[in-house]
Amino acid sequence: MSRFQNIAVVARLRQPAVVESLRRLVDFLKADGRTVFAEALTAESLDDPSIKTISRSSLEGVVDLVIVVGGDGSMLGAARALVDLNVPLLGLNRGRLGFLTDIHPDDMEESIGQVLAGEFRTTDRFLLEMEVERNGKTIANGLALNDLVLHPGKSVRMMELELYIDGQFVYSQRSDGLIVSTPTGSTAYALSAGGPIMTPELNAMVLVPMNAHTLASRPIVVSGESQLEVLVGTRNELHPQVSCDGQADVTTEPGDVIKIRRKAQPLRLIHPVDHNFYQTCRNKLGWGKRLDSLRNDTSS
Repeated sequence: MSRFQNIAVVARLRQPAVVESLRRLVDFLKADGRTVFAEALTAESLDDPSIKTISRSSLEGVVDLVIVVGGDGSMLGAARALVDLNVPLLGLNRGRLGFLTDIHPDDMEESIGQVLAGEFRTTDRFLLEMEVERNGKTIANGLALNDLVLHPGKSVRMMELELYIDGQFVYSQRSDGLIVSTPTGSTAYALSAGGPIMTPELNAMVLVPMNAHTLASRPIVVSGESQLEVLVGTRNELHPQVSCDGQADVTTEPGDVIKIRRKAQPLRLIHPVDHNFYQTCRNKLGWGKRLDSLRNDTSS
């Protein structure tokens, strides 16, 4: 029997293109003899009584694979919700960039068929755990696969913060905020703010200041085992917010401490066997072709 016999499908968006791909995917899986499950909202989009409805909390031990139909945002949401259930995720891209959802709809049957036949690659990605402490008590927490961002919210004023790594004071800073990114998120918001691109397998985090009030402030890459603490400056006149993957903003107060660390439980992603991180960067970021390809193109 195939390794992936019981498969759950997840689609957060109800756009026509997403629903069309979702239904096509389900038809393909059923024709291939797979047992298909869907979470409640996804099942509503399918409107197929033969599909078994399952809650996200019930996936572990029942489902062998989750296929997410949508963009990277859909995959980020599924990752945060499912990371503790030890179920691998595969992405069918109906979004824009598709760094995490790397199967194109036009190649769906062929690529997913190869995965179901055992021809695939896996990568383990880590998430960041965050908790906000106020007067020694935890008042909020969150998870992020891409990044955690401390930002001023709707204000245009700079904020003050202090950064500590493994208990050691690093710097105080006046800026528009701070991005703490995983390798997975290094091609997202952190890249736009001037951070480096990190290969997904790295055990590292990057800290990227946002418009710091000093030319000497630069991104810092630290070990993935580091324990980070960000103290919200007590002289702040605003209440900065912390967002997890651009979602679930937590409002802080001056004197709050934001603690950030790597989550112990990794997330496993499934990719087609020909998946290549650098090719993805070339396609998504517009990197140049090989020189011999350019010569061939000009001579044809």
